Amino acid sequence: MLHPSYSELINVANADVDPGEAPVVQSRYSIVIASAKRARQIIDGDVPEVKADGKKPLSIAVEELFEQKVRILNDDPDNKA
Repeated sequence: MLHPSYSELINVANADVDPGEAPVVQSRYSIVIASAKRARQIIDGDVPEVKADGKKPLSIAVEELFEQKVRILNDDPDNKA
């Protein structure tokens, strides 16, 4: 089982969204894609932002997202932020 859960990751990713704005993460699919992309970056040589201690790249990526060491950016081209 994945810890933290998808719903916990979604809540953390959307924590800084102002009321009335569209959430950055709207589905589990977005969390899966973001985690996979970050895991690939770690595999390709990026330094993990959290203590790795023999963990697999995907576990590191999920932990980074949960601890807000990396952020999921909105791919909306109309988003000016």
